[in-house]
Amino acid sequence: MKQKRAISPVKRRRMLISNVQAYTFMIPNLILFICCSLYPVIWTLRFVFYQYSGLGTAAPRWVGLANLERVFRDAVYWKSVVNTFVYGFGKVIIILPIAFILALLLSKQRKGNGILQSVMFLPTIMSSAVMGLVFYLLFNAYNGEINVILMKLGVISRPINWLGRDHAMQTLIITAVWGGLGNYMVYFIAGLQQVSKDALESAQIDGANAVQTVWYITLPMLGPILKIILMLSITTAFHDITNVMVLTEGGPTNATMVMALYGYQYFFPVSATTSILPQYGYGAAVSVVSAVIAGIVTLIYLAISKKLDEVY
Repeated sequence: MKQKRAISPVKRRRMLISNVQAYTFMIPNLILFICCSLYPVIWTLRFVFYQYSGLGTAAPRWVGLANLERVFRDAVYWKSVVNTFVYGFGKVIIILPIAFILALLLSKQRKGNGILQSVMFLPTIMSSAVMGLVFYLLFNAYNGEINVILMKLGVISRPINWLGRDHAMQTLIITAVWGGLGNYMVYFIAGLQQVSKDALESAQIDGANAVQTVWYITLPMLGPILKIILMLSITTAFHDITNVMVLTEGGPTNATMVMALYGYQYFFPVSATTSILPQYGYGAAVSVVSAVIAGIVTLIYLAISKKLDEVY
């Protein structure tokens, strides 16, 4: 058997110094992770089993599984689950095709494409609160610009209540598409730059038109980046609450209430008019159940994508 070569003292000292430097750089990130991620998760899991209304009130009282049982009996919460899936699915099926088409048009080296890419990306870096306020003014039922334009064009004869029960969810989806379109476009552009030029040229030589080239060459080669984009769009839909808070606050009559906002309002009531008081224990239970649902959806998506990889 070969004997292990002894490490010289000088080399051992260098390794020790290198390790100390590496751990020194890791310590600040580790502290932030513990304080800002791990501790809040532990705190939330702990308060699932307590009834507590915050500082200055009675001490936390152990209630066991009562909060979780209440979640499963809460019709409003399960309505928020359905709304979350409607919101997420509606956003994905609209934003991804448009982002892909824009990426195809703007990924080519043409004069002015760089400026257009920057313009399309601007909504992504805009504050979500500001964006929600802008769309609130645009879709206002009484003097919103959307109604004014449509009435001048003769499309409608009277103002539409875009933030009412019948149209509020569609308005939220439109706002989310406008705000995230540039981000997904950039992802697609990054993926298109990795597509083999030789494969595209071979398809053109074989007589494939533009649509056939995109369908049979470009899209299959975008498989890895497309899986990432789909994952991001799915996970984003489960915690996207800013637009909902600014535009509708989950109303009217919970028509646009989503899971993340429903749990959030038990920690921080979204407005002075809400009838919900801080209930940290129940809010923690709602958050945990929502996280489990999001995790299940993610696992299902990963399993499906893995099966597709095996097939293709």
